[in-house]
Amino acid sequence: MQALVVQHVACEGPGLLQDVLVGKGWGLDIRCMDQPGANLPESVGNHDAFVILGGPMGAYEEESYPYLLRVQELIREAVALRLPALGICLGGQLIARALGAKVEPNPVKEIGWYKVRLTSAGRLVPLFTGMPPELLVFQWHGDTFALPKGAFLLATGDSCFNQAFVYGAHAYGGYAWALQFHPEISPEMIEEWVKFNADELADFGGPGAADRILQETRLRWEKIRPFQELLLNNVEEVLRGTRPTN
Repeated sequence: MQALVVQHVACEGPGLLQDVLVGKGWGLDIRCMDQPGANLPESVGNHDAFVILGGPMGAYEEESYPYLLRVQELIREAVALRLPALGICLGGQLIARALGAKVEPNPVKEIGWYKVRLTSAGRLVPLFTGMPPELLVFQWHGDTFALPKGAFLLATGDSCFNQAFVYGAHAYGGYAWALQFHPEISPEMIEEWVKFNADELADFGGPGAADRILQETRLRWEKIRPFQELLLNNVEEVLRGTRPTN
């Protein structure tokens, strides 16, 4: 099994998702787009799954980041092939935009740990099998996605309503999954992001915001981790979904 992974910037890698996928026999074709010589394949058809990670740019900033148009073309190709695809944060927004839905600034940023709630549809799909109806997840975003026509909303939040959707769904699944939050995150990644984005974090939360996020992570991590591991294993299973023969 081989997954194409679009990584927008060096500091936002696949994290714990990579550990799960590699541990279950996947090979990862990671294209880190802020590195010299980085490019995207002509097609996703030679891969078994497609993962688009988060990044600091907006999904609508194609003039500044022209490769985002190509990512959206690959998303549409994956959907046409019914190739399993997962978008995280910016990746989820790119899936929405590729499928004709609006991506725009959310009324407020979300940075830190937030609760999201599964919808009735979310409680039925394999991505959230075994998960409690309310999840504590890590967020770092200023934009939000609308739902593409035909998508099913899977999770909601208080300060950003649309938190997850699936497109191409049937009774028990689908093949394009979009998450606004970061299931791949680790405490080490959070520490790196906090340092790398210190100015943004200070503007968002004022003095001490970085220390508060790191402290909350330390306090909550052991309780959060089992549910995060379950979610990442569910991600692996939906990415392993069998492609239809017709």
